[in-house]
Amino acid sequence: MLARVANNLFWMGRYIERSEHIARYLRVNYFSSLDAPNQISQSRQFVLRSMLTLVGDPAADEEGELNETEVLYKIGLDPNYSSSILNNVRNSRENANSARDLISTELYESINKFYHFIANYDANVYTKNGLDDFTRNVTEMSAILRGKVRSTLMHDEIYAIIIMGANIERATQVMRIISSKYNDALKAQGSYGDKFKNSFEWTTLLKCTESYDMMRRHYKKTPTSISTLEFLILNPNCPRSIINSLNQVCKHIKILDTKQKHDRDSTSFLVGKVRAEYEFKSMVDIESDIQLLINNTLTHLYEISQKMEKEFFSY
Repeated sequence: MLARVANNLFWMGRYIERSEHIARYLRVNYFSSLDAPNQISQSRQFVLRSMLTLVGDPAADEEGELNETEVLYKIGLDPNYSSSILNNVRNSRENANSARDLISTELYESINKFYHFIANYDANVYTKNGLDDFTRNVTEMSAILRGKVRSTLMHDEIYAIIIMGANIERATQVMRIISSKYNDALKAQGSYGDKFKNSFEWTTLLKCTESYDMMRRHYKKTPTSISTLEFLILNPNCPRSIINSLNQVCKHIKILDTKQKHDRDSTSFLVGKVRAEYEFKSMVDIESDIQLLINNTLTHLYEISQKMEKEFFSY
């Protein structure tokens, strides 16, 4: 396989995963604000700022008034904004085009259908009353694509590359969501006990990662900052957790790097080192400095991605 084609498969997986997380974040934050228990979380301006923070474009003026239609259009369907859902889906399709002979017809047709749905969606309908329909379709079509990857591809190096891209992106997006909601929780605190730990934003965070029901069944209590972060970072059985994503990357990179003993400069060594760090991390480590953990995790994921591209996908 050409390194260029492998790189395209890797980023195809990443762009699909990124589209899904952005879409779910838009829907959950927008509609959760309607029944939020405090005025700050109910504020539409607060929600719009949180959306922009997630996509790495925070509002420069904290006091300025944001236009809801403009923000929703920018993140969803703006062809001139590189981080929009439209451009993420377009990029996944372009990467799929370049690897057309390596992926299944079923997967390619699903990606093509996904792109045309997004590209032909009426922007006026989306910004006025179509947010729920648009974002639900994005998340559902992303789930269909994951199913197509798993069920219509041989579980060989092609599959491993796509899965590694998807899991690195999943861990990155979950960590960015944690970062955004951590900052929101500092501003919109709860009404009883430790107000930061009991903020409504922790419940919103779990819903943004499709983990609310899983977490409630696991802990059998109302989410707090500690239980939420422990579940999304350290629980290996949560499919959205950081450690679960690292486990998947560690598992599938062995298909590309089959050596029993890895060089210290290899991607496999770095992945294993980072995974071991999170495997033996405790809630005490997380609670002591949440922002430092967020920054370090994002740095680790960036380093893994860069090293992986340099070792396997350089051309």
